[in-house]
Amino acid sequence: MVLGLEVDTVNSVQFSNHTGYAHWKGQVLNSDELHELYEGLKLNNVNHYDYVLTGYTRDTSFLAMVVDIVKELKQQNSNLVYVCDPVMGDKWNGEGSMYVPKDLLPVYRDKVVPVADIITPNQFEAELLTGRKIHTEKEAIEVMDMLHAMGPETVVITSSDLQAPLGNNYLIALGSQRKTEADGTKVMQRIRVESPKVDAVFVGTGDLFAAMLLAWTHKHPNNLKVACEKTVSAMQHVLQRTITSAKAQAGEGNKPNSAQLELRMVQSKKDIENPAIIIKATVL
Repeated sequence: MVLGLEVDTVNSVQFSNHTGYAHWKGQVLNSDELHELYEGLKLNNVNHYDYVLTGYTRDTSFLAMVVDIVKELKQQNSNLVYVCDPVMGDKWNGEGSMYVPKDLLPVYRDKVVPVADIITPNQFEAELLTGRKIHTEKEAIEVMDMLHAMGPETVVITSSDLQAPLGNNYLIALGSQRKTEADGTKVMQRIRVESPKVDAVFVGTGDLFAAMLLAWTHKHPNNLKVACEKTVSAMQHVLQRTITSAKAQAGEGNKPNSAQLELRMVQSKKDIENPAIIIKATVL
């Protein structure tokens, strides 16, 4: 919304708070309820969209319903862009684990990714989707090519444990965009982005990344480098503001808690709207 896109939101979960806290209460939307909401939009003929963005989901039938809806929306608007953040798990101390039911993986791999235009997995999720481990940048590019072959024109591995050229205090993201020229030839743009690590566990960074990448690829459809620079720079502004504020609240020598580490989104509105480019991407 902040970046000028009008958004209709469907909450796949309605929780009291995010699951990074010790406790949470609330409801999970099921596939029948999702279908009912979509039917309401359809009956009023207001189901005309340019983009669909999906994130955290725990239920296979819900995910399958999302695929059906995206396919129907694409029949209405062949230019619709589906941005999928295939939220399944992550790595901690080098070990990957899933934090959604394992039966979501084949649905993402076989049904969701083939209809997606842009996907934003982390390294662990990219490895899950392709069945290939990533140890080097070359292998990461091969994995992104495998993901392109499954359907998406744009693949961004949002974080990885690869060694960054700038050093151990930096985190690598990698992007690959496949464009078809007017004469039918395929052109690839590949980039690497290195951003400073922030020593804290934040919740919601993947959601923020995917949403901003959608907005910036909308504004720069043929320039993944600029879209990623704006996305990652804005992320860095938000994270630095959040950690500075969290440490001040926690007091010297104390570790910030979940409440203190809530992303400072409202305070970062200007940085999200017009981020100063503090992180540059390298074209590979």
